[in-house]
Amino acid sequence: MAAKVVAVANQKGGVGKTTTTVNLASALAEAGKRVLLVDLDPQGNSTSGFGLSKRQMEKSVYDLIIGQGTAAAVIQPTEYKVDIIPSNIQLSGAGIELVNMPKREARLRESLTPILDRYDFVFIDCPPSLDLLTLNGLCACDTVLVPIQCEYFALEGLSELMGTIRNVKKAFNPYIEIEGVLLTMYDGRLNLTLQVVQEVKRFFSEKVYKTTIPRNVRLSEAPSFGAPANYYDPASRGALAYRELAAEFLRNNRAG
Repeated sequence: MAAKVVAVANQKGGVGKTTTTVNLASALAEAGKRVLLVDLDPQGNSTSGFGLSKRQMEKSVYDLIIGQGTAAAVIQPTEYKVDIIPSNIQLSGAGIELVNMPKREARLRESLTPILDRYDFVFIDCPPSLDLLTLNGLCACDTVLVPIQCEYFALEGLSELMGTIRNVKKAFNPYIEIEGVLLTMYDGRLNLTLQVVQEVKRFFSEKVYKTTIPRNVRLSEAPSFGAPANYYDPASRGALAYRELAAEFLRNNRAG
């Protein structure tokens, strides 16, 4: 059976999007699932978060997008049981190159289709913007996971993201749905956090994950050591939270 493809998206930066992609993918692989991560962000932070060097890439997601390589040729295994299609700064020019390409929004989807039966789940780490790269991610996925940080401006821009998802559904990908909404940088002692949680639940109701991701130093440190949190510090609050999220994610997908 072909993998379920999940785009992790929020055009607001600093919401824990890459942290979530890396650590959820790693926790699912640890649980025995076959996982591929597609790094669609020119910053390449998911790539380096798994210990791969962005500078030494011979092939990257850029080659897929512009049609110079197959997914099978670009996939790199990592020591953390997650395969990755890496990214680097070369990708930042792809948006301009895509403009004049035929079926420009479907380049990623067409590249991934031949390898989907190798995996249970494919995660796409989208850039923090609503550009042609993110559009490729949304056209290639079945569902969208939206991380939201528990801060004052959390809901700012969300209506724009939801509008984009609606437009993609209408024009390009009729099957796209919301996978879930994840509250990150959570601190239950703060009134502001609780207000944000209320607002998000009002907006998304049953789509909000029960698992929340706390502010955690270990989560912030892990990328600089090129390892997901469940390897860097398996007992840390951050690693435990992502394991809990992986379990909830799997329950939701079995039910689905």
